[in-house]
Amino acid sequence: MIALVPLAAVDPQAVEALLDRAFGPGRRTRTAYKIRAGTLPVPELSFAALDADGALLGTIQCWPVELACDDGGIVPLVMVGPVAVEPDRQHGGIGRALMERMLAVPGCPSEGCDSLMLVGDPEYYGRFFGFTADRTAGWRLPGPFEPRRLLARGDKVPDCAGALGPRVRQAA
Repeated sequence: MIALVPLAAVDPQAVEALLDRAFGPGRRTRTAYKIRAGTLPVPELSFAALDADGALLGTIQCWPVELACDDGGIVPLVMVGPVAVEPDRQHGGIGRALMERMLAVPGCPSEGCDSLMLVGDPEYYGRFFGFTADRTAGWRLPGPFEPRRLLARGDKVPDCAGALGPRVRQAA
């Protein structure tokens, strides 16, 4: 039996170790890290999967980001991922359960919950979760990426050209 719990209930070092095992030590150089630089995960949308003994099997984190449209508009979004699963437990439905749990959060209090984006496999995230690249063609990212893997979901996802980056609140 797998339990899905808030990510905050899990040791952050265990999460980092899982991410290293799932994505390798070079993961921090990926474009996704630049997009969310300086932000903290959205707690209401970030979860961990634990086995019956309490061992960490997987995590999902979501991040506050924004699209600065070339026309001057700023659109808050939530970046989904990474979705990480222990390598020897992949393809067993843990990642899918984490995604379903995150998508089922009622009345998300975070700005941008109605506009989700991620960088991932369009065949998987499109088929099971309704993410598409239909409105992301004009988005620029702070590093290399495959345009077909830049996906979004939600009624308020903008269809504008612009730069995607972290949504960091400055102290007043």
